[in-house]
Amino acid sequence: MRNYFLSMLVAATMLYGAPAAAQNFTGPSVGVQGGWQQEKVRTPNTNLGVLPIDRSRDAAVAGVFAGYDRELGRGFVTGVEAGFSIASSDKLRGGTGTSAITIDPKWSFDATARAGYLVTPETLVYVRGGYANERIRATMASGSGTGTSSDNRDGWLVGGGVERMLIPNVSARLEYRFTDFGDSKGMYDRHQVLAGIAYRF
Repeated sequence: MRNYFLSMLVAATMLYGAPAAAQNFTGPSVGVQGGWQQEKVRTPNTNLGVLPIDRSRDAAVAGVFAGYDRELGRGFVTGVEAGFSIASSDKLRGGTGTSAITIDPKWSFDATARAGYLVTPETLVYVRGGYANERIRATMASGSGTGTSSDNRDGWLVGGGVERMLIPNVSARLEYRFTDFGDSKGMYDRHQVLAGIAYRF
């Protein structure tokens, strides 16, 4: 009889007392990311007017991010995130025979939402979308002088990627993003491929 009650106690402990499976992608996170980006501009509208420039430029980019995710069950995950980034050697130069134009991106930030699916308990495939803003400095030099202005360009961002838990509380991700900072008068696009590391609280 004693052995019977001990067996029942062990079974009840295993059934009701065992901890629930960890939710790897629930909670706040902070991280760093970096990679490649390409900015493409064609006759963008700025505070100096519509600039006669048609150029693209590849550059290295790095930044930080913070977010919050939640596992909803059945493998689905949603979250929000804010990020800040700076690129290096990303000035775009062009112009006409009478003017020289430079567009110098200074920094950018974004606020996005994402939704994904857990293909394994440790691997998340997701899509992302939201708002982006980039600070630029535009310069136009001609025979009549040089004009300079700063401009905050609003845009929208879409992308997708994969994120995987490496060890408890630490994940790595690889992501592609497209951002449109253009308007009806010109094109201002950005492509990015970013790798990141996140710490999850």
